[in-house]
Amino acid sequence: MSWWGRFTDKITGGVRLPEGLDVPLTGEEHILAFAELTGGGHLVATSHALVVAEEDGQRRIPWHLISKAVWGNDVLAVTEALEHGTAGEAVLLTDQPPRRYPLAQAYRLPDVVHARVTGSIRSTHRHELPGGGAWFVQRKVPGRDGVVLQVRADPGTDEAAVTTLAADVARKIREAQASAF
Repeated sequence: MSWWGRFTDKITGGVRLPEGLDVPLTGEEHILAFAELTGGGHLVATSHALVVAEEDGQRRIPWHLISKAVWGNDVLAVTEALEHGTAGEAVLLTDQPPRRYPLAQAYRLPDVVHARVTGSIRSTHRHELPGGGAWFVQRKVPGRDGVVLQVRADPGTDEAAVTTLAADVARKIREAQASAF
């Protein structure tokens, strides 16, 4: 193997991408796994994100913004969350409809995606509120220190109640962390 091949393996964590597929990496980010999509394109799991590489370009979905990933019948269904606001230091999320990615060959990708999504979660708590409820999830964000409090409300939940409670929970977490030092 040439020095370039060894250098490339070191950068990508030993995973070699197919010829012609280039995924830009940031800082300490490295490639963990990839799979070819049925009909063209690839999914690439890095240490920081799931990269959807299709003919029209690439899109990165950071691990902390994947609410759910389900593998079955050769399809990886990914539910991505969008940040739609803040409440104090909490980030308010809304789940998007799941996107289905049929894989021609799965290799290790579904296992890596599962490990990255669940591995980013530090704690979860469900709280019932008027009109529904909300999930409070503390998650590690790759490449950053500490955790972020994410709040994902059910459709129809009183938004003012969610915002007030989320800001209060974020404040209490910050105070508890400050008194621990």
